[in-house]
Amino acid sequence: MKILGIDTSSKFLNVALSEDEDIIKEESHLLDRRQASQLIPILKKLLRKSRTPVNKIDAFVIGLGPGSFTGLRIGVSAIKGFGIATGKPCIGVASIDAIACNAGENDRDIIPIIDAKRGQVYAAIYRRKAGRAVRLSDYMVLPVAKLLKKIKRNSVFLGDGVSLYRDKIEECINQDSAKAFAESGKNKRQMAFLPEKYWYPGAGNIIRLGFSRIKKAKKPGLDKLTPLYLYPDDCQVRKP
Repeated sequence: MKILGIDTSSKFLNVALSEDEDIIKEESHLLDRRQASQLIPILKKLLRKSRTPVNKIDAFVIGLGPGSFTGLRIGVSAIKGFGIATGKPCIGVASIDAIACNAGENDRDIIPIIDAKRGQVYAAIYRRKAGRAVRLSDYMVLPVAKLLKKIKRNSVFLGDGVSLYRDKIEECINQDSAKAFAESGKNKRQMAFLPEKYWYPGAGNIIRLGFSRIKKAKKPGLDKLTPLYLYPDDCQVRKP
C-alpha cells in the first residue's frame, strides 16, 4: 500500500511517500507563506522522483495541527482534492502527536509546545510506552506558566515554542525547585530541551501515526477531515 503524507501546520512543508509504514522518500521544505503556491509542485516532483503517479497512491494522510490556520486550510484542502479525484481513503492525525514522536525519552514526560501567538502555546503531555508516545492530556492552548503547573514529572520540551519560552520555563522551574528544596530538601522537577531539528512534525511520523486507521479505511472520509483548531479565549476566529 502506497501512502502519501503531508504536513502544512508549520513554516515547513513536510511530505513523505511510504510503502505501508516503510518510508520511501521524505522531504522538508522551508516555505513560510509560500505553501499555497508550492505544495502541488513539490508533491508532483516527489512523486515523479519516486516514479509513482498519483493514481497509484492508495491512501493520503494529513497533519491536522494545531498550528498555522492558513497552512492547515491549504493542506486539508489539497488532501480533500486528492480524495475527490482518486476516491482513495484520506485521514488526518494531530501534527502535535507527530512532534511528540521525535522525542526518544523513556524517563521523562514529553511536552511539545507550539507558538499559538498572544503569549500562549499549543501543548499536550505525552509519555513513551512500549516504544510509542502516548498522549496523557487533552490538547491545550494556554500560557506557559499555566502549562508548567500541570507538569508533575521530569520533562523534555520540543517544538517552536522552545525558542520563545525556554528562558521563562527555566526561570519558573528554578523558582519552583528552590521552593521545593527549601521546604523538603528535595528538588521538584528537572527540565530538558531538544534542539530545533526535533521541533517540527515529519511527514513520515504522520504516516506512521495514521497507518492502523488507513488499513481499515474503505472510503475517502472527507467529512471527517477538519483542522485541529485550538482557540485562545480571546481569539475572534470561529469554526465554520
